[in-house]
Amino acid sequence: MASKILRSSLKLGQNLSKPSKPLSGSYLPKRWQSAVTYEQAMLNIPETQVSTINNGLRVASEDTGSPTCTVGLWIDAGSRYETEKTNGVAHFLEHMIFKGTDKRSQKDLELYIENKGAHLNAYTSREQTAYYAKGFTNDLENIVEVLADIIKNSKLGETEIDNERGVILREMQEVEMNLQEVVFDFLHATAYQGTPLGRTILGPTENINSIKRQDLIDYITTHYKPPRMVLAGAGGVNHADLKSLAQKHFGNISNDIQGAVPVVEPCRFTGSEMRVRDDDMPLAHIAIAVESCGWANSDNIALMIANTLLGSWDRSHGGGQNLSSILAQKCVQSGLAHSFQSFNTSYTDTGLWGMYFVCDKLSIEDFVFNLQKEWMRLCTSVTEFEVERAKNLLRTHLMLMLDGSTPVCEDIGRQILCYGRRIPPSELDARIAAINAQTVRDVCTKYIYDKCPAVAAVGPVEQLPDYGRLRSSMYWLRL
Repeated sequence: MASKILRSSLKLGQNLSKPSKPLSGSYLPKRWQSAVTYEQAMLNIPETQVSTINNGLRVASEDTGSPTCTVGLWIDAGSRYETEKTNGVAHFLEHMIFKGTDKRSQKDLELYIENKGAHLNAYTSREQTAYYAKGFTNDLENIVEVLADIIKNSKLGETEIDNERGVILREMQEVEMNLQEVVFDFLHATAYQGTPLGRTILGPTENINSIKRQDLIDYITTHYKPPRMVLAGAGGVNHADLKSLAQKHFGNISNDIQGAVPVVEPCRFTGSEMRVRDDDMPLAHIAIAVESCGWANSDNIALMIANTLLGSWDRSHGGGQNLSSILAQKCVQSGLAHSFQSFNTSYTDTGLWGMYFVCDKLSIEDFVFNLQKEWMRLCTSVTEFEVERAKNLLRTHLMLMLDGSTPVCEDIGRQILCYGRRIPPSELDARIAAINAQTVRDVCTKYIYDKCPAVAAVGPVEQLPDYGRLRSSMYWLRL
């Protein structure tokens, strides 16, 4: 096609060093003459197909026809399902899954994946565990077979368990060096104190040193059951083929749950604070949050837009006084913070909506004042123009997050577990479009106005206002 265009646009003997006339519409391919609109592109995204095999395992996939694919197993199991004595088992098990099976040693497993040019990974969160692999579409069956092998046939050897304790303890030390991770663990600990969401994902040191092989087996027996799992695929994945492979390799997993059926117990939110003062640290790391809603709550879209309105900023990113976020403008003008990041973390029945920021010890009070002022403005006087701009930013962010088969696969697996279905991007876009400024004000008033916040702070935090002052600034007497 390119050669045809070149011949038609150049005359015999034409000097290529001189600019030629631009191509007219008649010379352009039809696909260039009429580009699809954003709405048409949203509707043309491949459909997510969902099926269920005999034992209750759900299979969901989106076929883009690409030469690579990502396939993974998403399991409704995480640190929230642990007790105080078993806290850390889910993450420990994630490590042990890759240490060899009845069919393959750890070395054989790693070489097998490496020789296929594939990538095998996993993660554990507070409510979900995932094991996924990315490779060529032609290796789809091999990928599914490996996932089934590590889930069903892991040896969980005593020697490997003892060796892995040291690995996890070193990982805990690395996490402790990441102050953002530390602050968010503290935030969960104070916001959900006395509940499973208040515990860390890695677990305490004493648990890591005392976890036994039987603890891992009990966790698998209780939680790794077909009705609690989703086999998700994205990229070049034919749904019929994936379902057939799921039946072949996962169909023999029993769906009988031994003992009590795991349920998500409500985790109460407590307005409170946790401060770790260390004046030798150069910067203060602080997170302030209120309780938000769960995944399936319709208020979540408005909270996502409010979260986008506040935005994020880092002084290394540059930017001037015309940034969309008013809080970022204040930081540029007055140097209130080194960085800040708004967040909206959702769980099944609850969530945390707030702000994490890093600043000098003498700027803490000024930043908190401006932050709470912005929170009150969201509840009372945010404008239609600001909301429309935030909606566009949110749309862009959500679409960029789905760039590639791995994030799409994760989105499919997570949504099937959370909602029981994959929300089509066109539906999500329509829900965002339906939000206006009044809706944002109403929802923010519901979750932010006159609510008790949770606060976690590490570093030189002497200037952080006491909890009583923070609480009294969560409303305006003039309203």
